[in-house]
Amino acid sequence: EQYAGKDLSEEELTNKIASQQLEHSFIGYIGKGIEPAVRPLGYDWKIGIAIVSSFAAREVFVGTLATIYSVGSDEEETIKNRMRAEVNPILGGPLFNFASGISLLLFYAFAMQCMSTLAIVKRETNSWKWPAIQFTAMTVIAYFAALAAYQILK
Repeated sequence: EQYAGKDLSEEELTNKIASQQLEHSFIGYIGKGIEPAVRPLGYDWKIGIAIVSSFAAREVFVGTLATIYSVGSDEEETIKNRMRAEVNPILGGPLFNFASGISLLLFYAFAMQCMSTLAIVKRETNSWKWPAIQFTAMTVIAYFAALAAYQILK
């Protein structure tokens, strides 16, 4: 209904519908829920979804973003163009810029984003105490390092 009066091709309309369905899916609601926490880092809800999903393994981050941005198309060039076209709703410039890139790199450099590492620590210590402390402390360090980098570089 939102695009009914606009002159869109069949492919563009299909892509818009697929994007709306993703945004209003279960994972979309999770992303929208954590968006206020990741917004100061220069991320949107889509990057938030990728960060949450990458808890299984860091490599999942890239696959998740590729899935989110390839809605309606599997072409690599289309994914790049869609990511390049993303607009930061607060600053108005591109979402993916130098500041958000450095912020994301620092977040992943410090964050304990690997479920298997936490499982090994749990097995070795025979307690959930140390994995919980590691996960919490490293996430807080990663968050504030990414926050500082983004706020300084933006």
